[in-house]
Amino acid sequence: MKTIHADQIRDLVAELCIRANRELPEDIVRAMTGAAGSEPWPLAKETLSVLCANLDAAREKALPICQDTGLACVFAELGQDVHVEGNFQEAIQEGVRRGYREGYLRKSVVGDPLRRVNTEDNTPAAITVEFVPGDALKLTVVPKGFGSENMSRLAMLKPADGVEGVKKFIIDTVAAAGANPCPPIVVGVGIGGTFDKVAALAKHALLRPIDQTNPDPYYAALEAELLEEINRLGIGPQGFGGRTTALGLCIETMPTHVAGLPVAVNISCHVTRRASGEL
Repeated sequence: MKTIHADQIRDLVAELCIRANRELPEDIVRAMTGAAGSEPWPLAKETLSVLCANLDAAREKALPICQDTGLACVFAELGQDVHVEGNFQEAIQEGVRRGYREGYLRKSVVGDPLRRVNTEDNTPAAITVEFVPGDALKLTVVPKGFGSENMSRLAMLKPADGVEGVKKFIIDTVAAAGANPCPPIVVGVGIGGTFDKVAALAKHALLRPIDQTNPDPYYAALEAELLEEINRLGIGPQGFGGRTTALGLCIETMPTHVAGLPVAVNISCHVTRRASGEL
């Protein structure tokens, strides 16, 4: 049994909040620079170059990549042989408070969805815990901006809609989003489960590096097909046209009921942020 103190969790979460908002994951950076080099449409190429320069400036000057520093989504993989000394969830919330304060990150969370009063510390974070074998705790902070989050959709399709219905829903969702989510985007797709689980699948799909394909060849081929179709839409970087509408698309699935075909699309902007650490 390994003991991890709540203070360690707090400190790691604070660090990850700052790091995630200042430095994009390498797979996203590679995709952005690759797209800037290969994009044939002049205005799209110039736009991608400006976005890449912004990434460099944020990293060099230790500033947020985007003014929307997001709602902190925290994913915890908690080992079964770990004992947490102290309040686990409060340690995460305090880590978010400290990270957003010490990193001078914008506080965007309101305490009530209708009365709209800012909590002034960017809490509460959205926490997802998965129990895994072992004696380690892995934490991943995903600051989710709402320009892209607002473009996400969920549908309870009929089984008769099949794969063609799923594809149409995904493509239609991206087309309807247009320039609103600050393309080039990353698309997380969930298929299966229940109404609540399919949304969680789509969000979790954004954690997978976009240069890693689905381990199931069927879904790997579907990811490639959908990405190609999305880039044929011609929305392009920031909506200025071109072939780089999306940098990547990841699908996660789970079993579902014989009478259902849930599908969810969680759209993320080109600032698809995530930072991980382990205790």
